[in-house]
Amino acid sequence: MAEQRTTAAEAPANENRSTTPASDAFRQHISSGWAERPVVMPAPREQAPYAAARRLRISALHPEKTIVIPAGDSKQRSNDTDYPYRAHSAFSHLTGWGSDTVPGSVLVLEPSPEGHTPRLYLRPSAGRGSDEFYANPAIGEFWTGARPSLEHVAADLALPTGSLEELDAVLGGLRTGDGGTDVLVVREADPALTRRIDALRREEVSAALAREVTEASGTSVPVEVRRQDAASALDESVTAWHSADAELARDLSELRLVKDAYEIAQMREAIEATHTGFDDVVAALPEIVSHPRGERVVEGTFNRRARIEGNTVGYDTIAAAGAHACILHWVRNDGPVLPGDLVLIDAGVELDSLYTADITRTLPASGRFNDVQRRVYDAVLEAADAAFAAVRPGIRFREVHAAAMQVIARKTAEWGLLPVTAAESLEPEAQYHRRYMVHGTSHHLGIDVHDCAQARRDFYHDGIVEAGMVFTIEPGLYFQPDDLTVPEEYRGIGVRIEDDILVTANGAENLSRAIPRTADEVEAWIARSAS
Repeated sequence: MAEQRTTAAEAPANENRSTTPASDAFRQHISSGWAERPVVMPAPREQAPYAAARRLRISALHPEKTIVIPAGDSKQRSNDTDYPYRAHSAFSHLTGWGSDTVPGSVLVLEPSPEGHTPRLYLRPSAGRGSDEFYANPAIGEFWTGARPSLEHVAADLALPTGSLEELDAVLGGLRTGDGGTDVLVVREADPALTRRIDALRREEVSAALAREVTEASGTSVPVEVRRQDAASALDESVTAWHSADAELARDLSELRLVKDAYEIAQMREAIEATHTGFDDVVAALPEIVSHPRGERVVEGTFNRRARIEGNTVGYDTIAAAGAHACILHWVRNDGPVLPGDLVLIDAGVELDSLYTADITRTLPASGRFNDVQRRVYDAVLEAADAAFAAVRPGIRFREVHAAAMQVIARKTAEWGLLPVTAAESLEPEAQYHRRYMVHGTSHHLGIDVHDCAQARRDFYHDGIVEAGMVFTIEPGLYFQPDDLTVPEEYRGIGVRIEDDILVTANGAENLSRAIPRTADEVEAWIARSAS
């Protein structure tokens, strides 16, 4: 974890790009003659008190444990090019730091008499007197921009801060204890840091086991048996600390099942920006239909809005025209959008806070649905409305899906697509209607597009719905172009309607209801844009 500083005299990873002068004269010249930067401390950002409350909740679940929550570092895309950086969701949720997170930062909750003391470790600004400033393209300010000071971040997030170099000492002094489970880490966030913590655990557990082997040397137990027992005990410790880390990940997921007031406000804002993005796509339909890669025009049009209004898209935009709409996660988006096609657009704007919307609308490229397209669209809408009508506090989350499936089974049976009745198809051992909708109807939504994914099943699919939960309702029907179980007129039609739902004290609110949903509304939307 020690901070690696690259000097101009050292060979960078790609020597062919090394053109920085290495002379003392250059060093002296480039490190002088700079104006003083004004120092203005910010007020704590809006989400800071909410993040503090979340930290208290996770602290209460893991008393006397050191909890390590990394933001994660940049990830390589190719050669010396990285993917756009995004901090791990658990880190952002507990710090309030979003799109402006300094890569490699780590939140540590250290046990204290009051519960835990938080400290955020980050790579601070090195200043223009350091050769890092101009010679290190990975983190140098000449290359990537100025980093905030420790004091600035502390004021901004209302969190004590420290340098990553200090974290080195903190980790070195950790006592992992209790088979390695006195320290917990979000394993997936920063693999290098996780390996280091695992090495500390292994070192401490191995030392304790070695002492036990030595202390038993005067007994009648053969030394080989003692060593085998120690090896087995180490394996058990490894299993134990992996399990403890998994429990932390689970608790961090379940912490997000019910949204606080700040999160709900962010969801509204993300949905409003997404609405604008869909308006942009509808306005661009003439260009979309005329371009040989119309799907890319859809994608680019929406993604432009996401970058203007927020951080980026919350997930790869699905722009699926014609038969591509039958491919659930079609993200290649390289096909045309023909005048008679339906184009299924599944997209969401992610804000700088990292909260995202997740909306799907299916549009007739020509502006009007034909009879079969409308029949399928109306069936999906009916399923969505039935699912929404089921939402209220106290139901099981799976009941939302069940309500949608009642409609999907009934409609596909009415159209003669099932070998049994709708009631028979709904039996667990049948499920013939699921051929045309293999995915679930709902998932939780928030700082992750599939939020709370590591929550226990008893808290998620089988969990009780509570006020403050936000999740999608997204039924669909997909008739593959080569599906011989459906009449030819259905083949190649794919429809999904997806909305973002807030559970209220007495029922539910469709947060994305303002984005046209019914077939008539969609046609009028396109007509207004064309006029």
